[in-house]
Amino acid sequence: MFRIKSIYTPKLSEAVGIIIAILLIMGFSIIKLEAAPHIPILISIMMLFLFGLGKKVAYKELEMGMAEGAKAGLPAIYLFFFIGILISSWMISGTIPTLIYSGFSIVTPKFFYALAFIVTSIVGVCIGSSLTTIATIGIAFLGISNALGLSEAITAGAIVSGAFFGDKMSPLSDTTNLASSIIKVDLFEHIRNMMWTTGPAFILSLLFFGVLSPDISEADLSKINHYQEGLLKTDLVHWYSIIPIVILLIMTVAKKPALLTLALSSVSAIVLSFIHHSAGGKELFNILFNGYVSHTGIDAVDSLLSRGGIDSMMFTISLVILALSMGGLLFTLGIIPVLLNRVEHLFTHSSRTIASAALTAIGINILVGEQYLSILLTGETFQSSFQKVGLARKNLSRVLEDAGTVINPLVPWSVCGVFISNVLGISTLSYLPFSIFCLLSPVLTILFGLTGKTLTFEDEEHKAVA
Repeated sequence: MFRIKSIYTPKLSEAVGIIIAILLIMGFSIIKLEAAPHIPILISIMMLFLFGLGKKVAYKELEMGMAEGAKAGLPAIYLFFFIGILISSWMISGTIPTLIYSGFSIVTPKFFYALAFIVTSIVGVCIGSSLTTIATIGIAFLGISNALGLSEAITAGAIVSGAFFGDKMSPLSDTTNLASSIIKVDLFEHIRNMMWTTGPAFILSLLFFGVLSPDISEADLSKINHYQEGLLKTDLVHWYSIIPIVILLIMTVAKKPALLTLALSSVSAIVLSFIHHSAGGKELFNILFNGYVSHTGIDAVDSLLSRGGIDSMMFTISLVILALSMGGLLFTLGIIPVLLNRVEHLFTHSSRTIASAALTAIGINILVGEQYLSILLTGETFQSSFQKVGLARKNLSRVLEDAGTVINPLVPWSVCGVFISNVLGISTLSYLPFSIFCLLSPVLTILFGLTGKTLTFEDEEHKAVA
C-alpha cells in the first residue's frame, strides 16, 4: 500500500505518542524559539532512530528508510537548481525588472485595493517569493494607503492575497516546485491544474477588493515613481527582455518537460543579457551561483532585485532532504501506516480524501507553523490514499497548495505570519479577514472535491495520454 515498506508495526498508542512528540518539538522550536525548521527535524530524526533501535530495528534498515524518503525529493532538488539559475538569468536579462516596472505603470488611486492586489500578484509571479514581494512592494502600497487615509487592514489583506497568489502560481516559487515534485507531477501541468481553483479565487478576490476600493481621483504616487526610477537606473528595463518569458510560455503550452523549459528560458535570458550587460565568464558564473546583486541605492529596489542563484536554493534543498528523511523513517517504523490504517475506512470516496488532505495541511500549518512541512508531510502521507480512490496525482499537488501554501500567512505564530506582521506593522488577525484569496483557496478545493468538479481520475488521465 505504501511506497516505503514498514519494518516494524507499532501500537496505535505508540504511533500517536510519537506524532504528538514530533509536533511538540516542531511547534516549540519554530514558534517559541523562532528556530529554522532544520534543527527540530534533526532532533525528531534522532528520536525516531532511538525508538527504532529500542524496538530492535536494525540500524541499516533505519538508514535505508531515511535514504528512501530523501530519494523522493530528488526531482524537486534538480528543479530548485534550475530555478536558482533561472531567477538570476532573468535578472541580468531584465525580464523580472521589466515586468515589475510594467506592473507599477498600471497603478492609479482609483480602485486602489484592487490594483494593490493585481500588482502584488504580478510581482509575486515574477519573483516567486511572497515574503520578498510583501517586504518591498507591499510596504510601498501600505505607505500610499496611509497617505490616502485608507484602511491598513484591507490594504494588507490585498497585499498578502496578491503575494501568495504569485507564490502559488509562479514557476519560480519553491513551494510550487516542491508540491509538484514531491507528488511527481510536471511543474507546468501542476500550475495549469491549479487554475481550476486559483482562477475563481483570483476573480472573486479582485471583485472583493474592487467593491471595497474608494473612488479617489488624485493621490501622491511618488513612492511608486521613485521605485520606477530606481528600476530604470539598473539599465535592465527593455522591451526585448520579455523574450525569455515568452519562450517559457510557449514551452509550457507545448507541454515540454519542466527542466527543459527552465533551461531553455535561462539560456535565452543569458544570451539577451549580453546586449546591455557585458558580463565576463567569471562574473556570469558568479551571478548564476550566488545570484544577482542590485546597486541602485534604493533599498527596496535593491532588495527586490538582489536574488537568484543556485546558492539561494540551498536552504530549501536541505529542508526537503531532512523532512523527507524524517518521513521515510515514519513509514519505515510503521507510524504513518498504523495511523492511516485506523482511519482508512474514511478514505473510500474522493470527496472525503480531498477534504482530509486539505484539513491535514491546514492542521500542520496551525500546529507547527511551517509552510514546507505542511506540503511535505501531507503529500507523503496522502499519496497512497489518493491512488486508492483513483484520483490522479495532480489533484493532491493542487490540494497541497490550496490548503498548505496560502494558509501559513493566516496563522499568527507561523513563519510567514510572524514575518508579515513584523514587516507591515499590522497584526495577523487584523489582515486575516481581508486576505480573501488565502481564505477562498481551501474552501474552493474542498468544495470542488465534494462536487467532483475539476477532478481528474487516473483512468481519465491514462486515456488522455493514450
